[in-house]
Amino acid sequence: MTVWFNLGSLVLGIIAWILPIISISRREKRSRNWVALPMGSLSACSISLFFQICSFYERVKAKDWSALMDTVSVIASVPAILLIGTIVLNAVTLYVYRDKAAQ
Repeated sequence: MTVWFNLGSLVLGIIAWILPIISISRREKRSRNWVALPMGSLSACSISLFFQICSFYERVKAKDWSALMDTVSVIASVPAILLIGTIVLNAVTLYVYRDKAAQ
């Protein structure tokens, strides 16, 4: 089960970074629903972080202490990088669309 949580977390993390990049690259097209991609990005990031917590919980439940000790530094740092990257990309998206948001 832990493998599926990690795989799902990885896929959703990549989606969380791709969606704002798509939104930024489409800024010339005046889309009315431009906010949908950043919201999807934040949702994908949230679900990805939730999957990491579930993966951690599964290891604790299985009492796999050696796996926890080996991976705790990665479990702490990679989600932080994902969260910071997602926030920065979505902030750039909001900055690019700031004039459109005022209309």
